[in-house]
Order: sequence, then C-alpha cells, then structure tokens
Amino acid sequence: MAALLEILHWDAEGRFEARLEGHRGELRYVRREVEGRPVMVIPSVVVERAIEGRGVASALTRAALEWAEAQGLRVEPVCPYVDAWLRRHPEFNGLRG
Repeated sequence: MAALLEILHWDAEGRFEARLEGHRGELRYVRREVEGRPVMVIPSVVVERAIEGRGVASALTRAALEWAEAQGLRVEPVCPYVDAWLRRHPEFNGLRG
C-alpha cells in the first residue's frame, strides 16, 4: 500500500506543509501588493532528504498554485524549483506576476 501524502496550509504562517512517513516538506510564501495587485512570492520549497524524489515538492507547488489561483493571486516564483515547475506546467502560466 502506498503511503499517504498529507498537505496542510498554514495561511497565517505563509506556508504549505507536506507530511509523508514521518518526514516533512515545506513551501514558504509571502503575500505582497505589486502595482496594486496581490502577489504570492514563493522563495523556497524544501523537502527532507528521506522523501526526496517522491513528488513531494511537486505536490506542494501544485497545492500552492491552485490555492493562489482560487484567491486571485499572481505568483512570483523566486524559488528556482517553482520557476522550473511552472515552465513544465503551462496550465499555470497565467499566474505569473
């Protein structure tokens, strides 16, 4: 049986957290106004080594971008991983700030 990946959103702390087999991953963000528009700036995604390569960073990124889209936020991917992920998933390109 495959392990269940749990993703939590801590809006007040500006982070999404993934939990898998007792290990964690985290995507941090900051909300800002840029030229009068709300923007979600994503500086980092970090995944514990024990769960690297299992799609955790991708799942965190997708969850964060789906939330940003639902909130009407633009996205500024400062994190190189998130920037590359956006290039591989053109369905989210309209979110770029």
